[in-house]
Amino acid sequence: MIYMRGRPRSSVHCLFVGAGSIAAEYAAELADSPLSLAGVCDLEEDRATALAAAHDCPAFTDLDTALSAVDAPLVVNLTNHAAHAPVTRTALEAGRHVYSQKPLALDEAAAAELLALAQDRNLALGCAPGTPDAPSQRRAGQMLADGRMGPVQLGYAHAHVGRVTDWHDRPGSFLSIGPLYDGGVYPLALLVSWFGPVKSVQTATTLDSWPEREPERPSAPSHVEAMLSFDGGLTVRLTASFYAPHRSREFYGLELHGDDGSLYLRGTGAMADSTTAVQYGRIGREYIDAPAQHPTQPYRYLDPVESLAASVTRGTPSRMTGRRGAHIVAVCNAIETAAETGESETVSDYGTAADSTPPPTVTPDRDWDGSREQAIRLPAIGFGCSRYRDGTYIDRADSIAAALDAGYRLLDSAELYGNEHRIGRILAAPGAPDRRRVFILGKVWRTNHRRKHMLTACRSSLDELGIDAFDCYALHWPEALAHRGSLTRLAEKSVARQEALTFPKNDRGDIETDSVSLQRAWENLEALHERGWTRTLGLCNVSQTQLETVIETGTVRPALVQVERHPYQPQTDLIEYCHERGIRVVAHSPLSAPGLLDEPVLAAIAEEYGLSPAGVVLAWNVTQGVVPIPSSTTPSHIVENLAAAGQRLDAEACARIEALRQPDFER
Repeated sequence: MIYMRGRPRSSVHCLFVGAGSIAAEYAAELADSPLSLAGVCDLEEDRATALAAAHDCPAFTDLDTALSAVDAPLVVNLTNHAAHAPVTRTALEAGRHVYSQKPLALDEAAAAELLALAQDRNLALGCAPGTPDAPSQRRAGQMLADGRMGPVQLGYAHAHVGRVTDWHDRPGSFLSIGPLYDGGVYPLALLVSWFGPVKSVQTATTLDSWPEREPERPSAPSHVEAMLSFDGGLTVRLTASFYAPHRSREFYGLELHGDDGSLYLRGTGAMADSTTAVQYGRIGREYIDAPAQHPTQPYRYLDPVESLAASVTRGTPSRMTGRRGAHIVAVCNAIETAAETGESETVSDYGTAADSTPPPTVTPDRDWDGSREQAIRLPAIGFGCSRYRDGTYIDRADSIAAALDAGYRLLDSAELYGNEHRIGRILAAPGAPDRRRVFILGKVWRTNHRRKHMLTACRSSLDELGIDAFDCYALHWPEALAHRGSLTRLAEKSVARQEALTFPKNDRGDIETDSVSLQRAWENLEALHERGWTRTLGLCNVSQTQLETVIETGTVRPALVQVERHPYQPQTDLIEYCHERGIRVVAHSPLSAPGLLDEPVLAAIAEEYGLSPAGVVLAWNVTQGVVPIPSSTTPSHIVENLAAAGQRLDAEACARIEALRQPDFER
């Protein structure tokens, strides 16, 4: 008899083999999954029956009987370590696709046999861990793909599984295989996905460290160390241990060192993300946290099973993680052999290769839901490079470098700030992100609105920054002032000279304007676009009426508008106008309005969301499709602001924030 349970025909039916604690973790996620549980099989009838009853499906104690009785094309193998290979073999021989918990097998020959069987029968074969696709691991992978670390030559990987007798109700399976096959697979899977297969085990050693008081002892070495050479040129020291507690400083930590920088990942097997999960340190600088700039969801046990099922539905059964699983078994076997013989061991790759993760040209703007055909794609948050702070000019070089290291990928520069040459040195220094990954916004000052001055100013800014073209070049203000000379390296001039050049005055002491209209200034800006000196054009500090003038009279449409925006001055009408036309809005001075961060409403929302009041304001901007560009000189605030961009507020919170609006707000 074939059991069918009235589930949607679009779902993929699964047979769970193994009903222990890990099976409960998988099953708990079925309610929000396209997968359905059609049956449960376990040697212990009570466990099988309990899990099956919770999901309204039959229970079995014999695998052959279950395979004959249940119409489930996909078997999810959740048995103990030693049973993985025989259960997978039986399922494949019965024509079922298989996803197996790690490891795929304990013996390389058995793993190779399973892979060959799946290939011969065109069946999908997947193997845990799938955590290379988890959020913090993917972010670390993008940092590697970014190229900022230079050639990566050395790494240290830890798998401190800890005293399984303390944290597992059935430690026997673990103690019989050792920490390598249960814990070592996490960093191995991640490293193989990034750098390709392990070519050889250079050296290996094992220890039998274990407390004398423990009645249950490992029958395999409790501690393993190995030096591994990867196909991508990386050498890694891998440590896998039952003796080192899993609450030690290094649990599943990974540290990679390149010519130009270092990366630290707190957990190669982590499923949830955190602000401190990934850190980067370029040569000569301290590590800094590199948090996500977009909301992340914890990786689920069922995610790789769903991916495998999707490949079956498409008619292209995947064996990618099965190949990786077979290679990892070969690596573990080679480590054991090298430890026994004292000789190096070569490792078969089984067709596995590094995943393809080319760096995007700009950090994806996943939340923007406006006119994608017209709108430029921007990071969720940018970094303000103005050197003017609280009435004082300051050197921003260190904070700009810290921002890039933390992950900011939009720099708001301007010739007025006088530090373009310093930004250029930072962008050109070893360990900086690839130019394609950084969106650079430049702004011409009001004294250079005439064409000849604008051409000179833009060319000078490009040379100072060391770039071929701006991603966007904008009018800093719509109104023109009289020209008094070049603003190149303004920060190196005396304050008096800076003021004379940027805010020129006539004989009466009044600010002296120039007769260049907004329409003419925009025409001059378009000339820069025609020369290829900027990809797009923008406007700053404009009203809707001024923006309309440019749209109606100009040839090149504005791609970006930058205005002061915060809860006191939300600029709602202007933002809606821009978004309707696919024009991106950047918010300058989002946090600096006097008294703003002391508002009780922001404090209350901050407590609800686990943010600071500043973080609430930034998250509010991002939630509404506006890109804030906060400025800070404090590394902790730089990271905190970036992490806030990964939060989204609900409509009720946004409404409470917008109620702070002050129609007559002025600085």
